[in-house]
Amino acid sequence: MGGIRLRLQGRKAARWAVLTVWATLLAAPPVARAEPKPPESGVADPGAAASSSPLTLPQTVAPAPPPPPPSPEQERDLGMIPSVDPGMDAAYGAYQRGLFITAFREATARVGRDPGDAAAMTLLGELHAAGLGVRQDWTRAAEWFRLAADRGDPHAAYGLAMLEIDGRGVPKNVADARRLLERSADAVPAAATSLGLMLLGDQRPESDRRAVELFRSAAEALDPDALYAMAVLTRQGRGTEKDASEAALWMGKAASERNIAAQVEYGIMLFNGDGIRKDEPAAARMFTRAAVRGNAVAQNRLARLYAAGRGVQKNVVEAAKWHELAKLQGLPDTWLDGALKDMSPDEKKKAADAVNKIIGDQF
Repeated sequence: MGGIRLRLQGRKAARWAVLTVWATLLAAPPVARAEPKPPESGVADPGAAASSSPLTLPQTVAPAPPPPPPSPEQERDLGMIPSVDPGMDAAYGAYQRGLFITAFREATARVGRDPGDAAAMTLLGELHAAGLGVRQDWTRAAEWFRLAADRGDPHAAYGLAMLEIDGRGVPKNVADARRLLERSADAVPAAATSLGLMLLGDQRPESDRRAVELFRSAAEALDPDALYAMAVLTRQGRGTEKDASEAALWMGKAASERNIAAQVEYGIMLFNGDGIRKDEPAAARMFTRAAVRGNAVAQNRLARLYAAGRGVQKNVVEAAKWHELAKLQGLPDTWLDGALKDMSPDEKKKAADAVNKIIGDQF
């Protein structure tokens, strides 16, 4: 069963307790930079804060809260659950096919036959944490993870650490969580990333350098958050050499692995030519990828591009649609209000219908 990577919502949800420190730990001090000449078209720089000067570029875009995790059916449709290895045991084979009740029964039977089966215990912890095949129960998940972690399973150690960070099913214990992450970081890329984020909180150069080592290791395994961390830290020169071109490479890799904050920032980099060749159409495509996933910043930037015809053909209906979706999430923009004030009644109706369809499809 070695090498099996579990992909369950319970662990993802717990991990956000660590990832919410991005804005505090990775935000760079404002960098003074010359104010570029406004383009003749009057378009606001997509990197701008929506309600301020349209040409003020933030160094880091804090990621929006994650969208709800996909259902098991959606995970299978998206290819998130890999195909089954013919040599795989029945419990993990059933899990990967989405047969979670069968996976639970098979894993339970395995523990009955072998009370020291750490891999089966880890699977039971995952199923309870995510509520797949059984009622979601953080306490039971923690119990199974602890039993497996005590028997040396690194995935269980990581799962238990995430629960302890968030205080789900167990008392909150960040110190013990850090110990568990140290144990699992070499084997579990997501554990290395989480530990790296904790180390950044130490605010010490030696901790920053160790964090970069962890992020780099996890990034080699294509962990999206590690790739994003490498991009941000390389751009800042924190724990590693400052290099705008290398930062853009890391950011592009993180964006390709669906890190939504990276998609927004990479779009800004592409639009401004920051560490990479300027490419407005590519920037528009990147903003679109994040916008359709519900990121308000990306929706706002995409609206600006449509309003001015930069990187995309000018389209006030599309601009108004994305502008309204961003506003619904608390991101107003007076520049766009002015740019779209002369829309015809028919254009306004089309935009409203498009917004209602998107909202309706989400519920």
